[in-house]
Amino acid sequence: MKRTFEEAVINRRSYYQIDSHTPVPDDEIVRVLHEVVRHVPSAFNSQTTRIVLLLGKEHRKLWDIVKDTLQRMIPEDAFIRSKAKIDGSFASGYGTVLFFEDTSTIRQMEGDFPLYAKNFQVWSQHTSAMHQFTIWTFLEELGFGASLQHWAIFGCAKRFGKKNKHIITTAIEHHAILNCMHELESQGFEVTYLQPDGEGRITLEALKAALRP
Repeated sequence: MKRTFEEAVINRRSYYQIDSHTPVPDDEIVRVLHEVVRHVPSAFNSQTTRIVLLLGKEHRKLWDIVKDTLQRMIPEDAFIRSKAKIDGSFASGYGTVLFFEDTSTIRQMEGDFPLYAKNFQVWSQHTSAMHQFTIWTFLEELGFGASLQHWAIFGCAKRFGKKNKHIITTAIEHHAILNCMHELESQGFEVTYLQPDGEGRITLEALKAALRP
């Protein structure tokens, strides 16, 4: 029996003990993701969110890339722990959904609506979060166990860390982000944690002051 929306939201959980079994055909996964991207709201109907669905071999290839990147970045003892978590909780699953924001659309909206230009980056994050939560909830309703991860941070740090080991984030990020920051600090990165104002916003002046050459 299908759950109500309220029941689906209440029962959504992070699952880390997952396997490669699928309860539905691939076409049904694609259909659900398509409908979410089409119907989840966005400011000014900007529709900035993009997703990539990886299944089977491509899914496993992604996590092999993640492990290869981590092995070159972190101490061996830390890598052993991370590899065990990846193999048992992420790569062991049936697929991966990657979330992106289309920055070209954001820039276009900033130009088309200059009065609200400073808001479109924040609004883009809002719609991305709604897509992530909705897809996460739908996947559980389809019978999958899922979790939300933030592994792109390590890849970016690896790519740009040779030039600059300074990272700027906010003090109110989800613990998944903050844990990444703490790990990078242990590897020699310097992290600046910006404090938001009373409305949860970071001022442009605060960001400019935190930038390094």
